[in-house]
Amino acid sequence: MTQSVVVQVGQCGNQVGCRFWDLALREHAAVNKKGIYDEALSSFFRNIDTRSDGNGPDIYRGKICSLKARALLIDMEEGVVNEILQGPLRDVFDSKQLTLHVLRAVGHKIYGCQYQENIVEKLRKTAEHCDCLQCFFIIHSMGGGTGSGLGTFVLNLLEEEFPEVYRFVTSVYPSGEDDVITSPYNSVLAMKELNEHADCVLPIENESLFEIVNKINQMINSGKLGSTVKQNSLVTSSAGSAKTQQEKPFDAMNNIVANLLLNLTSSARFEGSLNMDLNEISMNLVPFPRLHYLVSSLTPLYTLADVNVPSRRLDQMFSDAFSRDHQLIQADPKHSLYLACALLVRGNVQVSDLRRNIERLKPSLHFVSWNQEGWKTGLCSVPPVGHSHSLLALANNTCVKPTFIELKDRFMKLYKKKAHLHHYLQIDGMEQSCFSEAISSLSDLIEEYNELDATKGGPRIDPSRLKIAV
Repeated sequence: MTQSVVVQVGQCGNQVGCRFWDLALREHAAVNKKGIYDEALSSFFRNIDTRSDGNGPDIYRGKICSLKARALLIDMEEGVVNEILQGPLRDVFDSKQLTLHVLRAVGHKIYGCQYQENIVEKLRKTAEHCDCLQCFFIIHSMGGGTGSGLGTFVLNLLEEEFPEVYRFVTSVYPSGEDDVITSPYNSVLAMKELNEHADCVLPIENESLFEIVNKINQMINSGKLGSTVKQNSLVTSSAGSAKTQQEKPFDAMNNIVANLLLNLTSSARFEGSLNMDLNEISMNLVPFPRLHYLVSSLTPLYTLADVNVPSRRLDQMFSDAFSRDHQLIQADPKHSLYLACALLVRGNVQVSDLRRNIERLKPSLHFVSWNQEGWKTGLCSVPPVGHSHSLLALANNTCVKPTFIELKDRFMKLYKKKAHLHHYLQIDGMEQSCFSEAISSLSDLIEEYNELDATKGGPRIDPSRLKIAV
């Protein structure tokens, strides 16, 4: 069994990461009734002997003593990290080995130079506790200074220090009404780093998450299909009543992203008849190194049954995964071009069910001519808590292009007027060339998607066969 390390950067990254660890512990508790430290737990947790002030050796077999997350928490403000370290998950994180918290620093340039050795030391210590380190999961936002600047700086460090370990990045993109006015600058600067240093990026849009939560709330409030909210769930307030529309449902939005990560890592954490290794996702879904942005869709969206919604039939779940209502960015993959697609299914599902639904959906999906059979499938036998099965679809699809075009347009509106540029240029190491290189990198990426889209609908050319003399 391999191990993975989660690196949470900034307020958004740490809040999503906190939800992931909470939900992962609940999943393992539902399966691991005897409290035994097994291979499934070892993939993301260590088992610590607490008899030596909590710093004792790892225990590889036997009863769970004290589980510690294989995680690194990084932020430049104390609020969220302190809240985590004082909350219900405080025992899961080791402040000496697994958390990094430094105040009053500035993003990619200043923070990187000043604290690089400290970050590298924390990363190495975390990696040393892994027998077979397979993957780093970086969770960050693109719009804020910490998530974009520091998050991509850590990504660069990971490539330098652990070049053979896969780097999966979950990036939360800001909406057009983002309250950080410089978020287009931060996002485009971060995009250049993601283009060059990530193996796979899962882009998530705040606007898409917000719409998904609103639709669920509307369905609940309408009372259709017996839908209700469970008391003390993630979509209720502390008073137990349903949240009003005025409240920003960040908890529910973070829960959706955490569920995406739960399903993505399920094959690494549990057994299955057709488990998919994390490195297989990159190998099978990324035919060109820069086109490593995977559009994700998830069904059901609340896998801990916070909402009492009647379960979907298996075939309907496959249809949901390709509808725009279940995409975690504002996109419709059915009307764009697929380079490849992965389906990660959990629960009591047969390979024949997978094949039947793929054959049913294929006629309505447009794949590149040279990869008509570009499907990768995974089956994990352990379903999410509260459901019989779930499905995560990861599509390398040109439908991600509008997200990048909109980001470029928002960037250019500021950049043409040089608005707020002086805030960046007064930082040592930041020059205007950094901005021109970043927007050029994004423009090149968009052009690569344009070239692919231009081939859509063209004739399928089958390779010629060798003629056999009779």
